[in-house]
Amino acid sequence: MRKSLIAAALLLALGTPGAPAVQASEGVVPPAQDWPFAGPFGEFDRAQLKRGFQVFKEICAGCHSLNLIAFRNLQAIGYTEDEVKEIAAEYEVPAGPNDEGETVDEDGALLKRPATPADHWVPPFANAKAAAASNGGAVPPDLSLMTKARKNGPDYVFGLLTGYKDEAPEGITIPEDKYFNEYFPGHAISMAPPLSGDDVEYADGTPATKEQEVKDVVTFLTWTAQPELEQRKQLGIKTLIFLVVLTAMLYALKRKIWSDVH
Repeated sequence: MRKSLIAAALLLALGTPGAPAVQASEGVVPPAQDWPFAGPFGEFDRAQLKRGFQVFKEICAGCHSLNLIAFRNLQAIGYTEDEVKEIAAEYEVPAGPNDEGETVDEDGALLKRPATPADHWVPPFANAKAAAASNGGAVPPDLSLMTKARKNGPDYVFGLLTGYKDEAPEGITIPEDKYFNEYFPGHAISMAPPLSGDDVEYADGTPATKEQEVKDVVTFLTWTAQPELEQRKQLGIKTLIFLVVLTAMLYALKRKIWSDVH
């Protein structure tokens, strides 16, 4: 009797009309992608990292910040010191007090100076209120750690950027100011489809298909979230080799010691 009641309760929970709503609110698990940085021997493709940075800089940076990345960090993905200086100089940051101790000019505007490699990436908005006012009340999230914010983050971000559909499936209602996205929790997302293909002209001549742009920017965002990924894997491999050698030496020592006993 007790088992029957438990089974009935499970069937009721799984079969009620509320169950699909829960599944929809959680989104659909995006398919796994073949990433060059995945696996114990995976590495970042420097050319792909540069392309991904270009997509972020020209498309994503108009709304999203990258607060944990300094301009000098871009040398790790293949830019030279001079190139980093040129990139940084395209942006302005607060200059701080001048010789008179003032931080604003005579019109009340904040004093600014060209950014240097030591400065962090300049956000597109002055504060959260300004960001919300420019984006229909929603504050675009910082992308520094976006691929670590969810399980299988690179696959999720790839799915999110490719999961937009022109029409929602039957039974799902999307508000007029939202967009249907197959992989976004709840399926109603405020962000318009950011990439459609040919959004950038790659410096290395790679065709800028939608899938290429998405894979490139996801790879770049994986690096911003885990810039030490390659070093960590290399250290892990060295540690495993050390443990194998140590185990073999200890085993040989054990046989040598106990050989006299037997």
